[in-house]
Amino acid sequence: MTAYLDSSDKQYTRVYKRTTPDILSAFNDFNSAVFATEGREIPLKFRELIALGVALTTQCTYCIDAHSNAAVAAGASETELAEAAWVASALRAGASYAHGRLAFKLTDGAHAHAH
Repeated sequence: MTAYLDSSDKQYTRVYKRTTPDILSAFNDFNSAVFATEGREIPLKFRELIALGVALTTQCTYCIDAHSNAAVAAGASETELAEAAWVASALRAGASYAHGRLAFKLTDGAHAHAH
């Protein structure tokens, strides 16, 4: 394997098709409903930018590939892609900051005994 993201990886969908076709079908129907071009309150471009932000946060290269290209196809500009990346960055940083408080809470009082 020379690269994590390989366009031929989609061939392994055959395993899902063979072993769990009902779940694959349900997932595809769900995904199609979420990213439908019509009938949603949030425009597709914004849903794709949200998906890109989530993909960047979860660090899924396949999702980053799919949703960055889908966002552009839905009309997103390069600046909008950049801003989505910054939003994802801010949320990851904010989560670390907020969860840092949990570290303080979970060790509250322990420092008095450590010295």
